[in-house]
Amino acid sequence: MKSRQLQQIIRGMETSDGAGVKLRRSIGAQPGLRLDPFLMLDEFGTENPDDYIAGFPPHPHRGFETVTYMIDGHMRHQDHMGNVGELKSGGVQWMTAARGIIHSEMPQQESGRMRGFQLWINLPAKEKMKPAAYRDIPAAEIPQVALPDGGSVKVIAGTLQVGEQRTSGPINPAPDTLATDPLYLDISLPAGGGFTHPVHAGYNAFIYVYEGSVSVEGKTVPQYSAGVLSDGDSVAVTAGDAGVRAVLIAARPLHEPVVQYGPFVMNTREEIEQALDDYRNGTLAA
Repeated sequence: MKSRQLQQIIRGMETSDGAGVKLRRSIGAQPGLRLDPFLMLDEFGTENPDDYIAGFPPHPHRGFETVTYMIDGHMRHQDHMGNVGELKSGGVQWMTAARGIIHSEMPQQESGRMRGFQLWINLPAKEKMKPAAYRDIPAAEIPQVALPDGGSVKVIAGTLQVGEQRTSGPINPAPDTLATDPLYLDISLPAGGGFTHPVHAGYNAFIYVYEGSVSVEGKTVPQYSAGVLSDGDSVAVTAGDAGVRAVLIAARPLHEPVVQYGPFVMNTREEIEQALDDYRNGTLAA
């Protein structure tokens, strides 16, 4: 097996989105920092309600998928299709905006910690205008697997392989039914603990550290940073002295042009202009 190396470190940049929610953006902080098919990764994490209470009022999306993973806290999703989802600690919201969706994500708490991630995954041109879809995945449906040498892994998407044991997450489609075939693992390791896992050769992959630090083939990824990995068919990581909590994310690249204007991600400028027209005239999510 060819183990992946640490190719680049992208430190999370403090910013805000929605109605003023404070967060750190790594992947996608600038157009040159995308990692096909990943458009953006935001981490939000605070115990100060002033940093999150305004939430994300109704706003549109077209052309990609959003994956929101709530580690701590409670937000409510509502969209134009009538979906209402209660995103609570440990749960995931997988939303395929496709041709268009208008939704809100609003805090359902006035105090306490709010922490989690939102990942944007691009859709191929042939799927950008398919009907929108939404799935609410509670924590009870996300398997957590104990590792032999300590630590554990939550399987959100794809399949975890530990020795002969294979564990599939709730998002586990065949590669030919979801173009990007994503892998999304939440890894917790004690100090000095190790974890090795296969990753399809040719897929783009990164690891984001949200507690502690981790090393990849001797090179360290610090807290609040994304470590972009080179190509290979496996990844081996070792936790730092304080242990680590990190997400390992990989997917098949699309190799298509990306034209983005805020919440719209298409392949051409003309398609972006059409999205803007559709939003203005009320047909974006029709």
